[in-house]
Amino acid sequence: MTEQARALRMAGVGFTRDGRPILSEVDWEVAADQRWVVLGANGSGKTTLLRVAALYEHPTTGTVEVLGQRLGQVDVRRLRRRVGFASPALAQMLRPELKAADVVMTARHGALEPWWHDYTDADRERAEALLRRVGTTGLGDRAMATLSSGERQRVQIARSLMTDPGLVLLDEPAATLDLGGREMLVADLARLAADTDAPPLVMVTHRTEEIPAGFTHALILRSGRVLARGPLEDVLTSEALSACFDLPLSLQHRDGRWHAQAS
Repeated sequence: MTEQARALRMAGVGFTRDGRPILSEVDWEVAADQRWVVLGANGSGKTTLLRVAALYEHPTTGTVEVLGQRLGQVDVRRLRRRVGFASPALAQMLRPELKAADVVMTARHGALEPWWHDYTDADRERAEALLRRVGTTGLGDRAMATLSSGERQRVQIARSLMTDPGLVLLDEPAATLDLGGREMLVADLARLAADTDAPPLVMVTHRTEEIPAGFTHALILRSGRVLARGPLEDVLTSEALSACFDLPLSLQHRDGRWHAQAS
C-alpha cells in the first residue's frame, strides 16, 4: 500500500500506563477507501487505541503514521487538524450554552470556543451545511444543552468533518443513546459510509448492533491485543466474538446489520 493510499499505520504499538499494559504489539493499517469498526469488551484498549490514532497519546513502543506523517517527527498540533475526532471526553469539554453551529465551526482551529479565533461567513456556512449533512438541519442556533443525546452526537460528527479531514475517528458514538437515537445515528453513519467523497472512517464500539451498513473492515481487540483484523465479513464470526467477550455467542447478519446473542 502506498503512503498516499494509507490513512493510518501502526506497527508494533504498545501503550503502558502506571506500569500496566493497555495495548500490546498492535499492527494495523487503514486505507483511504475503508470504513473500520474496532470491536472489543470494556477495558480491551479500544479508546486508548483511538486516542493514539488521533495523536492525543504517544505509544510506549512501536511506530504510528497518520496521513503519511510519523508520530514523533511531526508537529501534532497541525496534524490533528487533519484528523476528525469525536469522543465522550470531547463532548464533556463543550460548554452547554454553546450553539451547535459554533461547536462545528470551532473545529476549524481545533478550538472549543468561538472567541479564540476569527471565523468567516464561509466557515459558518460550511458548519451549517455539515449539520444538514448529518441530519440536524435547523439546529445551528440551538444551545447544546437543549439538544437530545442523538442530536448532540450528530453535531459531534459534523464537527469531525469540518476541516475536510483525511481520517475520521469516532469513539463509541452511540454509547449514550436510546434505541431510537441509536438507530437514527446508525442510519446517518451508513449514509456517510456510502459517500465516496467521505474520508476513511474508524468507529469504536462494543455492540455489533451498532455497526452501520457499508462498513468494510473490523479490528477485534482482546486485553489490548489484536484478536483478528481484516474484511468485516471474514473477521466478524461467532467464534471470534465469543473469544473476544469470553462468552459463547451466536452472530447473525441480516439486512445489512449484525446481531449477537448468547448461544
